[in-house]
Amino acid sequence: MRPPPFLELRFGNQTKIVIFPTEAFFMKTIITLLCLLSCSLMRAQTAQDNKEILIPINDLFKSMNTGDSALLHSCFTNNPTMVSVFKNKEGVPEMRSSSLQKFLDAVGTPHDQKWSEPIWDVKIQMDGNMAQVWAKYAFYLGKEFSHCGVDAFQLFKGADGKWKIFHLADTRQKEGCNVPPAIANSIK
Repeated sequence: MRPPPFLELRFGNQTKIVIFPTEAFFMKTIITLLCLLSCSLMRAQTAQDNKEILIPINDLFKSMNTGDSALLHSCFTNNPTMVSVFKNKEGVPEMRSSSLQKFLDAVGTPHDQKWSEPIWDVKIQMDGNMAQVWAKYAFYLGKEFSHCGVDAFQLFKGADGKWKIFHLADTRQKEGCNVPPAIANSIK
């Protein structure tokens, strides 16, 4: 004896489609529901995650502006890698590695002009305890534009729950920057 139809569709007087439940149908339905449920339980990246990821990046820029090398140092893991990509005077692409110590020395050495590096078009991606941030930037010495490019940060979230930068790469150029007017005007 057949069970009652699960779904019955009629198209006019002639065509009739009847679907009877089967064991396979129920198994597929249960598996589909379990997949949907497990996907909804996965932890998605939240606005709070993004806010926490940006803390060391914002502190980095604050330290550059204030000359605070201790604050700068707190933004990084031990032994981070740092790379700049640019074209030299002859227009040949170069990649130059640097060290955290050189960056700390540059920021911590007194200089006449404030360093400002506003960012925009910030893109954040996270997977568990790793995140990356990609942002366009413009660098100013005092009120004078110096260069622009992209900052690319790789971050690690340690056992203490704090994000730290373990890799920083940037590009540098003087033309084609398209700095948003609101940013350019905020420096003047």
